[in-house]
Amino acid sequence: MVKRVAIVGAGVSGLTSIKSCLEEGLEPTCFERSSDIGGLWQFTEYVEEGRASLYKSVVTNSSKEMSCFSDFPFPEDFPNFLPHARFLEYLKMHANKFNLLKCIQFKTIVCNVKKCPDFSTSGQWEVITEHEGKQESAIFDAVMVCTGYLTDPFLPLDTTPGINTFKGQYFHSREYKHPDLFKDKRVLVIGMGNSGTDIAVDASRVAKKVLLSTTGGAWVINRVFDHGYPSDMVFTSRFQNTLRNCFPTPVLNWLIGKKANSWFNHTNYGLVPESRTFLREPVLNGELPGCIITGKVLIKPSVETVKENSVVFKNTPEEEPIDIIVFATGYTFAFPFLDESIVKVENDQASLYKYIFPAHLEKPTLAVIGLIKPTASLVCTTEVQARWATRVLKGLNKLPSPEAMREDINKRKANKATGFGLHFDLPLQEDAAIYLDELLSFIDAKPNLLSLFLVDPLLAFKVFFGPLTPYQYRLTGPGKWDGARNAILTQWDRTIKPTKTRVVQEPPDTFSYLPKVFSFLALLVAVFLIFQ
Repeated sequence: MVKRVAIVGAGVSGLTSIKSCLEEGLEPTCFERSSDIGGLWQFTEYVEEGRASLYKSVVTNSSKEMSCFSDFPFPEDFPNFLPHARFLEYLKMHANKFNLLKCIQFKTIVCNVKKCPDFSTSGQWEVITEHEGKQESAIFDAVMVCTGYLTDPFLPLDTTPGINTFKGQYFHSREYKHPDLFKDKRVLVIGMGNSGTDIAVDASRVAKKVLLSTTGGAWVINRVFDHGYPSDMVFTSRFQNTLRNCFPTPVLNWLIGKKANSWFNHTNYGLVPESRTFLREPVLNGELPGCIITGKVLIKPSVETVKENSVVFKNTPEEEPIDIIVFATGYTFAFPFLDESIVKVENDQASLYKYIFPAHLEKPTLAVIGLIKPTASLVCTTEVQARWATRVLKGLNKLPSPEAMREDINKRKANKATGFGLHFDLPLQEDAAIYLDELLSFIDAKPNLLSLFLVDPLLAFKVFFGPLTPYQYRLTGPGKWDGARNAILTQWDRTIKPTKTRVVQEPPDTFSYLPKVFSFLALLVAVFLIFQ
């Protein structure tokens, strides 16, 4: 029987795994290589080996109501999109609230995780760790790997002709911390994801010139959406997800493009995505269009070749003088402490059932948490993953047969389009609403909208038509939270609170009564005509 669980990493995934283990009566021990919790959200002025790295200006891409733990809302006065320091503050509040720090061993590196000799019957693991130069070995009944996928930078030097002749400076975006190094320089950022766009905007404030190179383009979305509300709260609901899945994929992609173009014409700005077959993750940046229209950032195609002091772009014969090149080209991932026979990574994918469990192990006692790129926040996604995984580890939920799991894994890897709904082009991308409901159904925690409508119609209406906030995942089943209903009903109050710091008296809108007046007059005319 599983009791002692080793958890690798004390970032978001590790913290929620600790809490899930405690909720199920397990005994977690978390090994964290740094001196504090937070993982990615723990900012340092230098890059640490084996740890994710972020830059000073990072702000969350998911709003606080959409990215909180499901039974622990953000304080109402926290901003909707949080600088990294405020998000780390929230993680520490969460860890203290649920007494998670007692389970963490800091400054401890996991060197190796291997099966015990009797694994086929016991399912146990030997975990070798190192603390202050001293190695120790311990036996655990299960292991949860929570190391993420943002530690190994992908630097495509082999496919960047001439980079070895470049006399300027080049580095991966992982090494970027502050824009000071760009002062009065000519900067090229390669890669138009969220990091690349952020760095280009940062650089535009101090650099002499900034170029942003993109191969396929991207839709750019503002964090501030319709009527000033957070974009993800407006765009993500059960109703909208149901509606989206009814549309043919090409029509849906066209509608998404039309909405993005309602802010500014992406074709005129050189940003429109080349492929409309797949949906590439949109870029969240409210400043990029302003930088482009003022000439502070110039959008360029992919790089043809790099020369000593300049760059030539495809289909553009002119050379662009460049001093610094930043490769915002993403990450690969690996598990250096695991043998390939346990988890093998190929083509940026791992063979994991529901992105969590290896299908071939004799005993399901190893789980990978957080190796997914959902359309929702990774916080609520990893929380649901950990809740299901701990129940599997404990034996309360069973996995399908290895054959059925392999079939599911191969189906996800094949990524065949159904013809309807969202269809993504990159590994690990997943429609969070569908994925999380599937995991919740395994533990009987998926909200039943029909029964909810019969007993609480107001809540059912909010759950279906309102934002798909994490509180919905605590309405029923194991881990049910009594405060979930109230959290859902008050989520918009917490959204408006931090923006309404100046209370204003709204002037009366005289013209708002006109439609009612005209409707009443029309009714009188209709009655008059009927009785003529």
